[in-house]
Amino acid sequence: MNGIPLEQCIEQYGTELYAFCSQLTRNTQEAEDLYQDTFLKAIELGKPLIREDNPKSYLVSIALRIWKNRKRKYAWRNRIAGTGQYIEGNAQDAGCCIWHSPEEALLEQELYAQVQDAVASLDDKYRIPIYLYYTLQLPCAQIGKILKLPQGTVKSRLHKARKQLKQELETIWGKS
Repeated sequence: MNGIPLEQCIEQYGTELYAFCSQLTRNTQEAEDLYQDTFLKAIELGKPLIREDNPKSYLVSIALRIWKNRKRKYAWRNRIAGTGQYIEGNAQDAGCCIWHSPEEALLEQELYAQVQDAVASLDDKYRIPIYLYYTLQLPCAQIGKILKLPQGTVKSRLHKARKQLKQELETIWGKS
């Protein structure tokens, strides 16, 4: 990491990267491991992080690759040895706000949980672009580079994900 020092990368991109890791794993311990492994892998790869090359995108792509490899490895081991069910925990510690009343807090928590569950129920090919777009606020072109997909495919997946989320949330909330 010759371009930008590791400490500066952690300061600038650490919070957003950790939030992304939490969204992917939905488990605090797994998110911490993924977060640390991402920076370790970036150091191991030795590619200098140059500000103009968008280091946040580079770190997100490393985290995503590590997470996919872990899921694939777990699925393979489960097919061979049947080690038990992989449970993606519930990342309820995100989204802290100031509440006006206990009723509003409860309603907001319930709404947050319903939206989070709806997003979590999407296939990975739709869920990951949603996280990248809304959580990290990356443009479609950058998401395409991270996922190694054309920009049009990213836009299409975002559209389909929004459509699925709308249908699911309308079903939950009883609207038509």
